[in-house]
Amino acid sequence: MTEQHSSQRFELQNCLDLKFEILCFSSLTERAIARHEVREIEQRHTVDGPRQDVTLDEEDDVVIIYNRVPKTASTSFTNIAYDLCAKNKYHVLHINTTKNNPVMSLQDQVRFVKNVTSWKEMKPGFYHGHVSFLDFAKFGVKKKPIYINVIRDPIERLVSYYYFLRFGDDYRPGLRRRKQGDKKTFDECVAAGGSDCAPEKLWLQIPFFCGHSSECWNVGSRWALEQAKYNLINEYFLVGVTEELEDFIMLLEAALPRFFRGATELYRTGKKSHLRKTTEKKLPTKETIAKLQQSEIWKMENEFYEFALEQFQFVRAHAVREKDGELYILAQNFFYEKIYPKSN
Repeated sequence: MTEQHSSQRFELQNCLDLKFEILCFSSLTERAIARHEVREIEQRHTVDGPRQDVTLDEEDDVVIIYNRVPKTASTSFTNIAYDLCAKNKYHVLHINTTKNNPVMSLQDQVRFVKNVTSWKEMKPGFYHGHVSFLDFAKFGVKKKPIYINVIRDPIERLVSYYYFLRFGDDYRPGLRRRKQGDKKTFDECVAAGGSDCAPEKLWLQIPFFCGHSSECWNVGSRWALEQAKYNLINEYFLVGVTEELEDFIMLLEAALPRFFRGATELYRTGKKSHLRKTTEKKLPTKETIAKLQQSEIWKMENEFYEFALEQFQFVRAHAVREKDGELYILAQNFFYEKIYPKSN
């Protein structure tokens, strides 16, 4: 075997190390399809020989990363990507980390960056998973992926996660959850000072946007909050909010039709988009909410949420117009003139 073939096999193995699940055809067994797809790629590299000059059109040389925050309607949104991938001709890959750990080891960070940037067979690609933000520029990458995300009111997100761990949802109702059997309500948990509803559990959206620095995961860090804000503005193409998910999808379709053409109509009419709902969820009382809001951690997470919401509403205000209670995407609002030198 030539040294070039060995190098190609080594690169491919790195692609497989993160256990990406290629899940475009939901009617078949998901993991079986993932294994089949990976075997096909491996055979093309080792049996037929490596593809020397795989060139991609600029429109196809695109990767989107949705580093989804748990319990923010992320499954609902991801279902849209799966439903559209065959029609719009792109790949969807789930980043399956061990125990859903959002922080990658340094070596996995290197592998992941290499996968995303050099795995041409998977471009255009839509990667999604519960992984904190990773700065590709730190690894010398010139063309970075497009980051998107959705966040949620921090108390509502925690309440949803609390009941999800106990009762699951209607997406996989038969799956046994970690806290199944615990009948204590969220209100009772807060009143008793339980760990599952402690203010520290609110600290999640900030570190997901802050990234892989140790300070990001230091609960209550002001530096982490400011870094999360910086990344949201400078590193994310668009960040929506759960409470206005349809508008988020509409903006994505207008700005990135290569991936999201047809997404708005699918969200409005499709069944999968509204499929996942946490079971047995009881809204907290005003007293419970007030108690959590006394925490400095809530104040910081809420500050980040309000910051993201303001930015999203700013983007939306400059992209749509309202007519008869409906939002419509604005047509192109610029053109070129006074072009010199004049052509003959």
